[in-house]
Amino acid sequence: MEKNLFTRIPNHIGIIPDGNRRWAESNNYEKQQGYEHGIMPGFELYELMLQLGVKEATFYGFTMDNTKRTSVQTKAFVKACVDAVEILANRDANLLVIGNENSTVFPKQLIKYVNKRVHFGHGLININFLVNYDWQWDLNHAYRSNNEEQKKIDLYASIASCDISRVDLIIRWGGRRRLSGFLPIQSVYSDFYVVEDYWPDFNKDQFYEALRWYQTSDVTLGG
Repeated sequence: MEKNLFTRIPNHIGIIPDGNRRWAESNNYEKQQGYEHGIMPGFELYELMLQLGVKEATFYGFTMDNTKRTSVQTKAFVKACVDAVEILANRDANLLVIGNENSTVFPKQLIKYVNKRVHFGHGLININFLVNYDWQWDLNHAYRSNNEEQKKIDLYASIASCDISRVDLIIRWGGRRRLSGFLPIQSVYSDFYVVEDYWPDFNKDQFYEALRWYQTSDVTLGG
């Protein structure tokens, strides 16, 4: 069984599923069509994480900056996020959606999942979904939530994403070597692995290779 291949399994894995538009263009699709092809790879990965006993995973849906793209592309990735959650609702997971819901871009269908963990089926894994997320919005929530007279702000407890735990390993598909504002507090000591292939071309070997690399990382948390 695959789990026996690894002596260390990350408790929490962050996923940046990049390269959807580039994949679409390289396969003679319109750019916006790449997003719908990025849905099922997420569930292939979900099944692999269940098999390995991963306790928590955070998927990057879309950022507030992403909504600067063309209207047709924005509608496409918003729809893909809604479709993904509707599929997840029939699986075994505990969903938490984090993002700026006070926006016309935020999908109304996902409002009921914002800022609270909703249990589906047997709830075998915590799944966090960043939808219309922005790192500044996340951190600024701490200052809106604390009294000005408070001398010491408990930053982690006050950020919008406070219910998301520290991320052990972040895997980014698509070849880009940047975090793109992915959970700046939780990722401060995360290991970061880049897959060159585009996200819609996901396969389990890419994930296993990331885990093999993770076996050699030295987790000191600064100590």
